[in-house]
Amino acid sequence: MISRNFDVLVIGGGSAGLAAAESIADNGFSVAVADRENYLGGILNQCIHNGFGLHEYGEDLTGPEYAQRCIEKIGKRKNIEVFLETTINHAEETPDGMVLYGFSRSLGIIRLSTRGLVLAMGCRERNRGNIGIPGTRPAGVFTAGLAQRLVNIDGYVPGKEVVLVGSGDIGLIMARRMTWVGSKVLAVVEIQPYPSGLARNISQCIDDFGIPLYLSHVISRIRGKDRVEGVDVTPRVNGILNHEETFTLKCDTLLLSVGLIPDNELSKKLGVELNPQTGGPVVDADLMTSRPGVFACGNVLHVHDLVDSVSAEARRCGTAVCNYLREEERGEQGDAVAGSNIRYVIPGKFRPGRKMVFTMRPLIVKNKAELKISQGKKPVCTRRLVHVQPSEMISITVDLDGAETKRGPLEFHLH
Repeated sequence: MISRNFDVLVIGGGSAGLAAAESIADNGFSVAVADRENYLGGILNQCIHNGFGLHEYGEDLTGPEYAQRCIEKIGKRKNIEVFLETTINHAEETPDGMVLYGFSRSLGIIRLSTRGLVLAMGCRERNRGNIGIPGTRPAGVFTAGLAQRLVNIDGYVPGKEVVLVGSGDIGLIMARRMTWVGSKVLAVVEIQPYPSGLARNISQCIDDFGIPLYLSHVISRIRGKDRVEGVDVTPRVNGILNHEETFTLKCDTLLLSVGLIPDNELSKKLGVELNPQTGGPVVDADLMTSRPGVFACGNVLHVHDLVDSVSAEARRCGTAVCNYLREEERGEQGDAVAGSNIRYVIPGKFRPGRKMVFTMRPLIVKNKAELKISQGKKPVCTRRLVHVQPSEMISITVDLDGAETKRGPLEFHLH
């Protein structure tokens, strides 16, 4: 068994884990990065389309290009060690921190002692079982992310006539990608009355290729015995299926882009409290979870829409870990709560006297919206927003010089 000591262990070698590791190493602490894949960069490596890095690097990069930038950064730090093909699955408390155990394909069982832990495992896709589509169970049903990996990394085309469920960004991008490889994309079917993906992806991946987008529709049945032969599509009117208007699309492949779930199986094993609104850990103003010394960032905390936001949040997390290791005074915290038309606010705590970045998900689609932040009856901040929709996060930096925990929670309202 290999036994090593590090100041911090980062679990996950995607954009979040790499940015957090870079930030921690730049503060002089030793860092281990463990990832179950045989390469760093995570999901970015299969995202060969552009649109990454506009905020982070001021350039329009592909996913692999963005990943390579991150990998090159940590490669220059001598105090970062990477463990690939390594799965961490057990943790024990020690007087000085934690000991984590894992399995490495090349090293066997490994034992890593650490004073701080960063959870950066990313997220996973919801599948057919999560949404309960009726019908048979033939071959030809894939999640959009799996289809993306098959096409972009493994070199396989999943099918020739394709229907997509859900207008999330991965699904929209795969509608374009499947068209480019010669498949016929018959439709994108979305249960909501509005698209779930970014506006730019609706334009570039659906409108530009003339792919029909059925809003307020569901796949009510999958047809086929050995292979998918078709799907029934049924409209929803006021939340009720109108079966009289059901029609069938003949296809051999069904791709599911029906949402992402933070990958928190390890978090549960660690005893970390989870937020029912995000599926990720509950964190304080420093992105520390309910377990002292354990922090979380990126898509394992809450699902982001831009990788640039993931990297920025991970760097803030890395700085907070360093402050924790230095045993700096943390000070008092108050609650940050989601008010009208907001699903959640991250982090769920605030600390008076500092500038903090808050990220939230709107529950409405609206032009010329107004975000109001208040504490008690005292307004803290007001921002006018050109457009809001649930698929796009709102990120705002708030100066909390005038906030006081005794006045109650910081409330976020969207109108």
